[in-house]
Amino acid sequence: MGELRNLVSVSDMTRQWWDGLYLRCCDIIADPGNYADSCRGKLLASLFYEPSTRTNFSFQAAMMRLGGNVFGFSDPMCSSVSKGETLVDTVRITATYSDAIVIRSSQEGAPTAAALYSETPIINAGDGGHFHPTQTLTDLATIAQKRGGIGDFSIGICGDLKYGRTVHSLIVALALFPDVRFYLISPRELRIPEYVRQVMQTNELQYSETENLAQCIPDLDILYMTRVQRERFGNAAEYKRLRGVYVLTRKLLERARGDMLIMHPLPRYGEITPEVDSDPRAIYFEQARYGMYIRMALLHELTHLPRRPPPPVTGVVSALKCRNPACVTQTELYLPPIISARDTERCGYCDKNFLSF
Repeated sequence: MGELRNLVSVSDMTRQWWDGLYLRCCDIIADPGNYADSCRGKLLASLFYEPSTRTNFSFQAAMMRLGGNVFGFSDPMCSSVSKGETLVDTVRITATYSDAIVIRSSQEGAPTAAALYSETPIINAGDGGHFHPTQTLTDLATIAQKRGGIGDFSIGICGDLKYGRTVHSLIVALALFPDVRFYLISPRELRIPEYVRQVMQTNELQYSETENLAQCIPDLDILYMTRVQRERFGNAAEYKRLRGVYVLTRKLLERARGDMLIMHPLPRYGEITPEVDSDPRAIYFEQARYGMYIRMALLHELTHLPRRPPPPVTGVVSALKCRNPACVTQTELYLPPIISARDTERCGYCDKNFLSF
């Protein structure tokens, strides 16, 4: 497997790296006891600036099943963050104690900023409405396990495609695989952001955008449902108007293929009715279990990398500053403005166009 030191974006992944990680994951699933001491003596720092159940517990369970230990916080107000400590200072301190750091933040680009200053690997556990690469590893492992491989399928991604970081990461990652056809199902107000659309167009991915789930569900091999995220909305009335637009029911599933997979990153909030849970096509709880195994594989790889100083910051922008209010640069004012490796007009932290706000 080629070395990947930080996982802050799915764009960090290559197909070769994924194939190696998945082989490790399959080996762990087949014989987890063989890995019970593979991280003995290793420490994972868990910095969760934003609430989490599955991702936080999954990382903790993964590290402990490997024989390692976890320290950190799930409420930043219980740390020196409450005293005004910067993100980078928190990262520098925890890096001195740990073999890897996992970060969740509401600020887009926070894990990218952390990786600029950390001597140990940084793992992005979700940064605002930007990316969630380890959820995507979970999704890919689930698809590979249930379908026997990844590729040659139609996937409907339904719900909040604008703020859904799991959606953004999954689309970018699936560009690595052959013949994936996308149905992007959302209200007009919640369509995919431009930087994700650009990835799809650059990679010549097959996609169509629609507001009608019932119309396209017969054509799907996989339906990936998402919730409308209350925490990303500044307007409560708009959130209430949009949150119940799509609801997957047993009645609607009568239109779907008998072998269609129903996935969801969870938590759900009414977009899948409880009656669907007993449908054999519903695999979202299995999906969470595969998330633990793929994170075990990831931690096995990253925590054994040698500690080393981060490389010098490159791609510094001299004249432009990101104006995205959710970008980490809006609160961590000392950060150097950097250009996205994918587009010189986009912020290297949040991927938003410098001039779009």
